[in-house]
Amino acid sequence: MIVEQIYTGCLAQGAYYIESNGEAAIIDPLREVQPYIDRAAKDNAKIKYILETHFHADFVSGHITLSEKTGAPIIYGPTAKPSFEAIVAQDGQEFPLGNLTIKVLHTPGHTMESSTFLLKDKNGKDYAIFSGDTLFLGDVGRPDLAQKAANMTQEQLAATLYHSLRDKIMPLADDVIVYPAHGAGSACGKNMMKETVDTLGNQKKMNYALRADMTEAEFVKEVTDGLLPPPAYFPMNVKMNKEGYDSIDEVIERGLHAFSPQEFEAVANDSGALVLDVRNEKEFAKAHIPRSIFIGLNGSFAPWVGELIKDVNQNILLVAPEDKVEETVTRLSRVGFDQTLGYLKGGIAAWQQAGFETDHVPNVTVDELAKVLQKNPDLPVIDVRKESEYVAEHVENAHNIPLSNLNEHLSELPDKQDFYIHCAGGYRSMIAASMLKARGIHNLVDVAGGFSEIVKSSIKTTDYVCPSTLK
Repeated sequence: MIVEQIYTGCLAQGAYYIESNGEAAIIDPLREVQPYIDRAAKDNAKIKYILETHFHADFVSGHITLSEKTGAPIIYGPTAKPSFEAIVAQDGQEFPLGNLTIKVLHTPGHTMESSTFLLKDKNGKDYAIFSGDTLFLGDVGRPDLAQKAANMTQEQLAATLYHSLRDKIMPLADDVIVYPAHGAGSACGKNMMKETVDTLGNQKKMNYALRADMTEAEFVKEVTDGLLPPPAYFPMNVKMNKEGYDSIDEVIERGLHAFSPQEFEAVANDSGALVLDVRNEKEFAKAHIPRSIFIGLNGSFAPWVGELIKDVNQNILLVAPEDKVEETVTRLSRVGFDQTLGYLKGGIAAWQQAGFETDHVPNVTVDELAKVLQKNPDLPVIDVRKESEYVAEHVENAHNIPLSNLNEHLSELPDKQDFYIHCAGGYRSMIAASMLKARGIHNLVDVAGGFSEIVKSSIKTTDYVCPSTLK
């Protein structure tokens, strides 16, 4: 028996490969499916099943393409209604895999079709659960995403999840291994642990949602408390996972089209494409195409693309190192952004050599900011970290506008004097800078190194939160 977790850090997502006696199953595959095909070939195994724990919202699964390429059926739990051919299993239905058995446990609550797959070993002993978004390590799936589809409130979905956990998962033995679909950093839960594998027994001790003495009312309150609005792209990813999508091969082929600077400008103007620069923040700050948006590959790339660009049908043109173009197109497609039209051949150097204009982002070191603040303590400082980060500690008198909410708070920014922006380390503040400059706001200065450098400096910080105004 082989059980392999294939974890993708950018999405905090776990897909799974299970093999026994020449037969393999893939659970919750990513959009690019060749690695799963290659993995099975390495074991001289045939992919027999493609199992989906639910209709994912935070990424586009590779189930359809993988089924087309291997002939393996797609399996969902009860109540699923995909637009393509699939097996909609019954609760308790079992599927043989070599010497193993995979049993479907219907565990609605995160979504109504959500199911957990219980793996039994060759002796019929419960070995592991692949819990999807029903049970995470340290948390459970948020119950607010499927309200419209289920015609239920988030409280009703949470109550359903409460019973799924207690009726289907908690009765299992403590030594059963838990393999969740996501880990810390995913928007599908609130308080996930950094670990990606655990035993059910340990989760019963550590996971607030599995407390034995917890009432339904307590569970509903705790699970629904503090939920942030889901990213705008989530419903569109659900639609693609449920109804279908273009082949990943077609998406990549289209995105690998190389444009000269002249062609790049013409296509951008004709198509209304967004110019997305995925280099590192220092390179972008030094020189970039005016009105381009920075979201670097070296950070939480795909989630921020989905959070900030929102429309998966948006045409995109890339500024990227040529050896990173295919990776970029692939990572965009993982969250449903399939309309990458191509990239700038030769990058910014070619753009400049062709005589086209570039822009830059002014910046200061933390020491330079400290000197400026000594002279003018009321100088506007914008902190684009999450509210929780800001509350924990922030620059005294700084104003918090989380990056995810930036577009809704542009009127709060100073329009007659320079203001300074920072995040934790420089990644998010550069995204913010690019968004603001694209909207014609240029009186900003980025703080190099962000708050991680600020706390080492003489700049005053506090955890006291008080109302602040900028104008």
